[in-house]
Amino acid sequence: MSFAEATRRYNHQWHDRNWWRSHYSNIVLVGGGYYYWDSGYWCPAWGYDPIYNTYAYDGPIYGFDGLNPDQVVADVQAQLQQDGYYNGPVNGMLDPATQAAIAYYQRDHNLAITSVVDAATVTSLGLS
Repeated sequence: MSFAEATRRYNHQWHDRNWWRSHYSNIVLVGGGYYYWDSGYWCPAWGYDPIYNTYAYDGPIYGFDGLNPDQVVADVQAQLQQDGYYNGPVNGMLDPATQAAIAYYQRDHNLAITSVVDAATVTSLGLS
């Protein structure tokens, strides 16, 4: 599924744990929030556990190699750091500094500038 399609399918909606479990079989706790797996993308599972609802970025994150979203972002950060686009911590957080580095990389490599981890960017970085 493309990033555009993943974005169309993702809605910032609050549901309880039972709703999430009845709709998605793969839900993980990463950092301060739960994420669900939907057709190649990790998305925030708002309301799955009200204690854990902290997300640096509210949207789809492309997944690959069975990695959780924080490891996907950490791998992207590490590669962007190696390529000279990112000089922040490799912490798995899709924060504004990471999004800016992704946007610069996407611009320089003639990719759609989404500022997030999408399939084209992961492939271009040589990670998948």
